[in-house]
Amino acid sequence: MASPRLKYLSLGVLVFQTTSLVLTMRYSRTLQAEGPRYLASSAVVVAEMMKILACVLLVFKEHNYSVRALNSILRQEIAHKPIETLKLAIPSGIYTLQNNLLYVALSNLDAATYQVTYQLKILTTALFSVSMLGRRLGVYQWLSLLVLMAGVALVQWPSESAAAPEKDAPPPGSQLVGVAAVLVACCSSGFAGVYFEKILKESKQSVWVRNIQLGLFGLVFGLFGMLAYDGERALGGLVIAAVIKYADNILKGFATSLSIILSTLISYFLLQDFNPTGVFFMGAILVIAATFLYGYEGRAAPNPSRA
Repeated sequence: MASPRLKYLSLGVLVFQTTSLVLTMRYSRTLQAEGPRYLASSAVVVAEMMKILACVLLVFKEHNYSVRALNSILRQEIAHKPIETLKLAIPSGIYTLQNNLLYVALSNLDAATYQVTYQLKILTTALFSVSMLGRRLGVYQWLSLLVLMAGVALVQWPSESAAAPEKDAPPPGSQLVGVAAVLVACCSSGFAGVYFEKILKESKQSVWVRNIQLGLFGLVFGLFGMLAYDGERALGGLVIAAVIKYADNILKGFATSLSIILSTLISYFLLQDFNPTGVFFMGAILVIAATFLYGYEGRAAPNPSRA
């Protein structure tokens, strides 16, 4: 069992990572500045490179900083097992699509609305877990999914302020584009996450080695997408793994809730791109409650089908 200090440290890092990632992405995609905006596809490629480097360093640490052991592990687990490595191509391609969609979503939605709506990935993950892993959900979990859908519906409910946009507001269609991007990202996140979990359970490889394999394919897919769509102009998972390893569903839900609250406050007071309404707050409260409710039964009575 992990020490409480390590558990809460991973929780704090998750809150910081989730909140800062969403806010910086939103700010960078809406900042009014001279010159061309950075390419989202190139940002995805850089993120994959950083993930590969971080995982290699973690494997290096696990083997007592031995270069020979690191080289042996990478050759045995990646180069000498092509079939096992190729299994990661599917979730990696989906994750690459998802990462690009998140940039589209945050270019069209404020950080608070994005954070709340993106929690629909709990619903898609649950449905794919039932269909692909044969997992059974308890009463509390099914109830939490209904509460989650109701909360997201309230967040997206049109308000008077949205009906009368200001001169500097985004074009009318951008809200629809942003929501559509989030919904597709939620579906891809659910499927890829469950597929990756299934692969992890069927093998004894380190989660860091598996993330290196994911990153390699993600780098290839990302480079292909960058050259295909942004070629003329050009010529984000590790913290979640730590929380899964050292924390639990309750703390993960707590981190999600804190991130939503912080994103809402910063989006309103600093970015000033969000005007909260009573309906939004009601929906946000329902979504936060759903994240806790979904993890409640998993802690009280662990699913016997889980490895």
